[in-house]
Order: sequence, then C-alpha cells, then structure tokens
Amino acid sequence: MRSVLAFNDDWLYAPEDLPASAGDAQFTAVTLPHTNIDLPHRNFDNFDYQFISTYRKRFTLPEPLNGRRLYIDFDGAMISATVSINGRVLGDHDGGYVPFSFDLTDYLRDDVSEANLLQVRLDSTERPDIPPYGNVVDYLTFGGIYRDVHLRYVEPVHIEKVFVRTLDVLTDKPRVEADVWVKNQSGSDVTTTLFGNLSWIGENVASEISKNIEVPAGETIKFTLVEEQPKFELWTLDNPVLQDCYISLIQQHVDDQVEVKYAFREAAFKADGFTLNGEHVKLIGLDRHQTYPYIGGAAPERLQRKDADILKHELGTNIVRTSHYPQSPHFLDRCDEIGLLVFEEIPGWQFIGDNDWQALSLRDVESMITRDRNHPSIVLWGVRINESWDDEAFYTATNKLAHELDPTRQTGGVRFFQESQFLEDVFTFNDFSNTIVEPLHTPHLVTEFSGHMFPTKTFDNEERQVEHALRHTRIQNQQFGMRNVTGAIGWCAFDYNTHLNFGSGDRICYHGVMDIFRLPKFAAYFYESQGVETPVVRIASFFTPGDRGVGGIDPFYVFSNCDEVELFFGDESYGRYQPDHENFPNLPHPPFLISGFAHANMWAEQRRDLRVVGYKDGQAAAEQMIAADGVPKQLIMRVDDAELHADGADMTRLVFMITDKYGNRLPYANLVVSFEIEGAGELIGENPFALVGGQAALYVKASKQAGTITVRASAPRLPAAEVTLKSV
Repeated sequence: MRSVLAFNDDWLYAPEDLPASAGDAQFTAVTLPHTNIDLPHRNFDNFDYQFISTYRKRFTLPEPLNGRRLYIDFDGAMISATVSINGRVLGDHDGGYVPFSFDLTDYLRDDVSEANLLQVRLDSTERPDIPPYGNVVDYLTFGGIYRDVHLRYVEPVHIEKVFVRTLDVLTDKPRVEADVWVKNQSGSDVTTTLFGNLSWIGENVASEISKNIEVPAGETIKFTLVEEQPKFELWTLDNPVLQDCYISLIQQHVDDQVEVKYAFREAAFKADGFTLNGEHVKLIGLDRHQTYPYIGGAAPERLQRKDADILKHELGTNIVRTSHYPQSPHFLDRCDEIGLLVFEEIPGWQFIGDNDWQALSLRDVESMITRDRNHPSIVLWGVRINESWDDEAFYTATNKLAHELDPTRQTGGVRFFQESQFLEDVFTFNDFSNTIVEPLHTPHLVTEFSGHMFPTKTFDNEERQVEHALRHTRIQNQQFGMRNVTGAIGWCAFDYNTHLNFGSGDRICYHGVMDIFRLPKFAAYFYESQGVETPVVRIASFFTPGDRGVGGIDPFYVFSNCDEVELFFGDESYGRYQPDHENFPNLPHPPFLISGFAHANMWAEQRRDLRVVGYKDGQAAAEQMIAADGVPKQLIMRVDDAELHADGADMTRLVFMITDKYGNRLPYANLVVSFEIEGAGELIGENPFALVGGQAALYVKASKQAGTITVRASAPRLPAAEVTLKSV
C-alpha cells in the first residue's frame, strides 16, 4: 500500500556548490524546513542569500520496496533545484513556490542495509529567467529547502491525484464529483476497482461509490465518481465543516488509498457583491507575505498555521490574499479549518518575461491549482502577474488553463489600472487612489490599498500611527457602502523584508497593520474591532501629549465593537461616547471619537491614569487602562505555545515588550534586552536585542531531545522575566 513518510530529518548542508564526491565533513547537520542563511530582522542585503548551496541526505530505505515505486516530494525549494540520487541526476526544478517530485525507484540501493546518497544543488540567486524575477521585485525570496519533504511509497498502479468538488449544494439535487487520476507504471494493462468512501460529519453513515476501471500500461487515466443526494452540513465562515473522502484502488485487497478533505459550499463573485452559500458577505481582508524575521520563508507548520489564526482571530478578517505566490499547505489547511477565505495567485510582480518565462508561469498556474483545488477556503484563483501590463495571448492562456483545471472557481488578475483588458471573471484591482474608485467592471474586488502610500513603523509618532489606522478605516467604510464592490483587501497584514529599491532604508517595507513580528499597530485594532466576537476596547493613543506637538490628547480614537464607551481619568467619569456613525456610517463597528472632555493638560497636571470602559447591552464588557506617567515598569515575555514537538524543527514565537504597569507597550522605551535559554531548545534571532518600538519577538526552536525549556530575559532597570515550555 501507499506509505507517506516525513523526510525532514538528518540532512546535511553546505553553503557552497559541492560535488557528490565531497566528504560529509564539509557539511553541517540541519533539519528541514531550512533557510540557507540566518539573518537579522532588518538591515541586511538580499545578496546575502543569493548563492548556490548543497543539501544531501544519506539514508537507507525506511521500508522495503516490495515491488512499490518510491517518490520524493518537495513542497518547495528556493529557487532552482537539481536533484540527484547515488550520482544519477534526476532532473531540475525551476521556481520556489510550487511542489515537485522525482521517482527514485530505478536508481535506489534497495537493500535496507545499503545507504543511498540524495543530493540537491540549490541555486538561490534571483534568476531573471524564473518568476517572479526578470525586473525589480519589492519582496525577498530568501533561499533553502524551506518547506517539507516527504518520501512516498506507492504501488505501480496508484492514484496520482484527486479533485473532489461539490455541485448544486443549494438546490434539491446536490452532488459530489471526485475526479481521480490513476497511473499505471506496471508493464501490463490492469483491471481494478476504484472505490470512494465519503463520510458525513454528524452522521454515523458513509456513502460508498465504486467503479470497475481499466488502465493501460504506461498511461494515466482520469475517472470520475459521482455521489447524488449526499447528506452534509455547509462550510461557512462561522462553522467551517470539513468532510473526509477516501479514494481506494481494490483488487483482492486495498492496493492504494488517498484521503482528501473537502467541504460543501458555494462561493460566487457577482456584480452586486460576493455570496457564500447564497448569502451576501462583505469581504474585508489583508494581503499576506509568507516570510518571517530571521528565517525568511523557512517557517515550520506551527508558525504557518499561527498566521492564519492571527488573520482570523486577532485581526478579524474574513479573506486573505496570498501575495504574490502560492503559499504553504499548512497555512491553507488552517484557513480551511477556521473559515478564512483565500484568494491565491501565481508568482510574479509587474513583469512578464519571454516565452520560456511564460511557460514556467503557466506551469505555476497548473501546479498551484492542482495542489490546492480541494481547499474549500480558496474562492478565487489569481492567474495574472501582479500589477503587470496587459498581454492578451498570455492571459487568455492562463485563464483557459485555470478553468480547465477547476471549473468550479472564478479567476481574477490583479492589475493597477482600471482600463486594463478584462479577461478574468473578477476584476481584481489595486486601488491606490486613497479612496474607492467607481468600478468600470464588475464583479470588482479591491486587492490592495494604502500600504506603500503611508508606511508606518511601531516607533513613529502617534499622529502618524493614528492616521495609518484611519486610512484603513476610511477605505473599508467606503467599500462597505458600495454594493458593486465585493470587498477590500488591504496592503498588508505584516511588515516584510525588501530590496534596496523599496522600504524605509533598513530593507523593511513598513506597510503592515502588524509589524514583522506579527504584533499590532493601531491599524490592527481597527480590523480587530470589525471582525472578532469578543468585546474589545483598543485606545489608539500612547497617552503621550508631547508626541502630538500640541500639549494634549484631546481628541483621540478608540476602536471597539462595543455599543458605547465611557472615559475615566482615575475614578472620575468624563462621559459616555457613541460610535462615530456620522463619519463612518457603513462599518459594522465605527470607531469612537473621544473629544471635548477637558482642557489639554488636565490629565498631566493631575497625573491620573486613563481608563476606557466598553459597554454591550448596558453592561461593562471590556476596558483598557493606560498609566499616566509613561515610565517603563515591566519587561513582559510570553510564548504562543506551551509545548513543542521535539523534532529539531518546531518553533514558537517568543514575544517581549517594554510596558507601563498595565501592560501597554511603550514605543519610545529603547532598551537592550538580553536572553538566556536552558534546556531542550535554542533561540532564533538577535540576542541581545536592541528594542525599538516597544515590542519584538524571537523564536524558540525545539531540539530533538524532549524536556523543559526555560528562557530568561533582562533589561536595564526592570525586573527580569521568565517563561517555561515543554518539548515532547
């Protein structure tokens, strides 16, 4: 039968181009995912990762072949890989964002006692013949085998791929269709039975479908299984119910089986808005880069899934755009599980290359859709190079291919001018007008706004940080009032590293509503107030009157999903306030403008702390307090997860902040924070850390030994902080 095994352990790495004859002493031991060079979180050159490296792994077969074929599957390697086994070159793969595989079988030493030598020559230079390169690009691709690798044992006759789709789910004749591609690598024609088992969530029954099939030797044939009138629950944003489909090949026994997660849902972009299961949903989202501080793209499963949780549960968005390339399967899996919609697009940025370049881009369309079309979270395919000029022949081909591979989803193509030729199903548009322009084409989806027009750092003055938040607030308010705009996706969720041509001089684009560590700016509070269920009160002020240059804090904004808020200085109330419906009439939860409460220096003269209480249904539901003195009182440290897997790759984020006595970060408290770690792990990042902006993060990485990990942090004039977690 099929057997799929993780193949991330016990690799060797050398940051140079080495032949197979090179000794292992020239390598260091690593575990995948792996970045080809560790970097600071800013102020580095993109040429630092642009070199050829060598990965190798000596291995004996974890299981005997017993007549099976053995494939190696790479989820991603940046950017051009040449793979060999036992001195035999298997082939090249150009492009860092889509998976690729090689059949190892004919070149293996299949005695389980004999070691095989797998070697990967990895070119991580920014090659103009491979998308997204060819011209300038405003983000970094980093290097390394930065996603997972697996070994896949299959019988000579096996299931190559499966596409499960649900159709007519809102009618009285719903159905499931499963396209199954069966590959015959044996030397003779084969007759077998294709069997589908679809289990229903909430039901103690399963639907079974079977079909007798014939597959000629050396061919791959597509077959379709159909189930009429299935029992199901709809996949929704609030109740994202996933179903299981098991596809098997059976003769005397089960020869192969593949499990696919899928869901029942109907998503459609229309002239008058986006509908999910027939109900209009206003899309409010953010763009995401998959890169991280220190490790580039080499984030393990836990960090990938955490990004989806941040977007859904901390930022309250209902859609994310995977700018500007297909992203980690772990991230998409989590979007399926939590009900976060996805607009996924092919690699590229403002440039279309020659015929060979375009052929690679078409390959990316095919690889992206083939890999990801079972994800119910994905509602739109991006089949145009981001912000490129029109190319009728090329984009006719990308759209045609997308519709052939997946007739159930619409296509979009992100452009920067409204007069662009509209070949896709949805006019996806980067709108940097600082408003929402009236659409020329519908369905119309805004896929970027703000971003580079108003980059904002966590250590900028309060006035800029507030204006950054209000720019997102105004645009989203406007699109909520336009029925002919399906939604708006802001640029962007997280700050990211960039090339010399872009950013703020330190090689960071400060375009995110969160910083590069996934920690909030004021703009993040706006999104949180629109989408989360838990009552929140977020004061968009640092309570520092000198920061405004006018000697006071009147007025200031509060982002909240409460019905009303009450202002206190100390224990004295200065009134209740209603949401600003006048200036933000279309938002689910307009911000609160707090003004006219006292003369400018009242709070400073009396040195009373600020408190804002939010009320829902007349009851106090949330509050925030800010200390009047603004003096650093705490070094706060926390980890996202209390437990790691002892696999040598798992990581969790270690957040640290300089705060007032209530835990509010102090953006102008510039201190050096030093860390010590004990136990079964290591710290990834800068240590000591020169903290600017009041907040930052490192990563705690598990070793391969189980045990307790303790991290201690210290900063001048503050009590030390400590956290403990386990590696199991």
